[in-house]
Amino acid sequence: MIVFVTGATSGFGAAIARKFALNGHKVIATGRRKERLDALAHEIGGQLLPIEMDVTSKESIQSALDSLPADWKEIDVLVNNAGLALGVAPAHEASLEQWETMIATNCQGLVTVTRLILPDMVKRDRGTVINISSSAGAYAYPGANVYGASKAFVDQFSKNLRADLAGTNVRASNIAPGLAGGTEFSNVRLQDDAAAAKVYEGTTPLSAEDIAETAWWIATLPAHVNINHVEIMPTCQGFGPLAIKRKPV
Repeated sequence: MIVFVTGATSGFGAAIARKFALNGHKVIATGRRKERLDALAHEIGGQLLPIEMDVTSKESIQSALDSLPADWKEIDVLVNNAGLALGVAPAHEASLEQWETMIATNCQGLVTVTRLILPDMVKRDRGTVINISSSAGAYAYPGANVYGASKAFVDQFSKNLRADLAGTNVRASNIAPGLAGGTEFSNVRLQDDAAAAKVYEGTTPLSAEDIAETAWWIATLPAHVNINHVEIMPTCQGFGPLAIKRKPV
């Protein structure tokens, strides 16, 4: 298989790239930080092709695809992993610029990459699109506002892909992780390493390798099997009652 991974410079993306490459598949690892991609290529070897790419730029995506060597062009698996959360302020205090960045990355970037790669999958009548969303796309919490909404978009887009692709041998799946550590997610969101570390204090969160294992499982199932949606939480995470705000009496 040839696997195209966005956001492969750290976290889920780097773990997914390693999982496929170390199992003998060719991996196109993309991201904005070229030095991280080069280090990954040095670690893994010729099975991994590093490509600098910014998912918020259609021109950058097209240039990356155009630059692929002939024997790397027939992409079998697309993993739309690039994404981020910024801030935890309530909606009326949140940064509009941060909202725009999340939408540009989590929504616009994901659909652009998909639209540019999907037609060739359909033409060859084979392929798998794996989108990475979040449990925040299904369950609201204070401060999630646009981040949660963007991940709900990813979930619905994945379902609509299935509707459009029914009858073809192109598959579309969505992985929705809950609390996950060992990535830069909270560091980027909070812009404070100490605060980010506290998010995971006293927990055993999901790891990047857990998500990579799930992506691998989805992609290596028999070709007629489509996994629509996988929601994953660590055992330390669960559900609680709906919040009720009461006025003092």
